[in-house]
Amino acid sequence: MVNVKTDKGLICVSSGVYTNIAGMAASNCFGVKGMAVRSMTDGLVHLLRREAMSKGVRVDFRPDGRIDIDLHIIVDHGVNLRAVADSIISEVRYVVQKTTETEVHQVNVYIDSMVVG
Repeated sequence: MVNVKTDKGLICVSSGVYTNIAGMAASNCFGVKGMAVRSMTDGLVHLLRREAMSKGVRVDFRPDGRIDIDLHIIVDHGVNLRAVADSIISEVRYVVQKTTETEVHQVNVYIDSMVVG
């Protein structure tokens, strides 16, 4: 959780807010099929529905007030993986910083699977 002190009081932003914002920003990038989660029971990667996409995102809060974001994604077959990852990193950093005014230290993209169609 990030706490921001203002002259009018304290603003507390929970990790759920950051995971939702980052998941939406990543999902809107070209070539991204959706967010991914690895099943603990069978070890397979599953595509998350839109309402559960935050499960494919992890946010770590640094002592200096910045955050690190890990994204697990599934991409469309045939896309340039580096270009998609660079686009996600840029978009997620921009949207999270613009929306929350919290500095993003790093965004890590993990491409867990690729799907056709």
